[in-house]
Amino acid sequence: MKARDTEAQDIKAQDIKVSSLADRPEARERIVAMADSWQEYVIQDLVGYHHYGRIATELPQYVQFAEDERGEIVAHAYSVPFALDVEGRRELPARGWDEVLLWAFADLRRGTRPDTVSAISVTVAPHAQGRGLSGLMLSAMRDNARARGFGEVVAPVRPNAKHREPHTPIEEYARRVRPDGLPHDPWMRVHARAGATVDSVAPASMTVSGSLEQWRRWTGLPFDTAGDVEVPGALVPVRCEPERGYAVYVEPNVWMRHPLTASPHPA
Repeated sequence: MKARDTEAQDIKAQDIKVSSLADRPEARERIVAMADSWQEYVIQDLVGYHHYGRIATELPQYVQFAEDERGEIVAHAYSVPFALDVEGRRELPARGWDEVLLWAFADLRRGTRPDTVSAISVTVAPHAQGRGLSGLMLSAMRDNARARGFGEVVAPVRPNAKHREPHTPIEEYARRVRPDGLPHDPWMRVHARAGATVDSVAPASMTVSGSLEQWRRWTGLPFDTAGDVEVPGALVPVRCEPERGYAVYVEPNVWMRHPLTASPHPA
């Protein structure tokens, strides 16, 4: 689950209006056009490239968005329903974010009844970051799933401070906690405060491959040396293969589970 915001908690309820795209279909173009601060390579994952945009079109009831006091869209949250308790699944997938998108749209196509909702993203406009909107949108996503009769939300969480230590194994990072027992990572901590617990690691949650020229264009880095390349914002190094003319980024995420009947962790 992608997120762009910090952990600050200074949102004033009277200043923010949260709506569903299903109830406000006229907002779709403004939601899609909202500015974000994602690095270019992050949006080059082919599964996401071909499926993410379909959520607003085909599953608008799973898109929530926030408007400020001027009516400007400042954040949105995307999720998808899917069937987990079926043959061949039953465990959250190692290919996390990519796999759950594929499952969701395969289920939609086949008419398979969903039993779980997966968070996909929370995005906050650059000028509105640092106000706690990510936590607000996570709550809106949970409330929407509960209102639709689901008992659980799962999230392939993209730990938003992991990029500071790209060589730390994700298994070690995911289990790191503070003295108060909450996760070390800020975005994981927001989930934990909402009642989520760590389920497992998704070691290949997203894969971005491209030519060396593409990676140079996406990052501004030379990509001319074989081996691991540290890229700003990347959770793990990008593997560069100059002799073969390509580089590959395989991003790990952390699966967290939100039982919707559980009480939130105290702040």
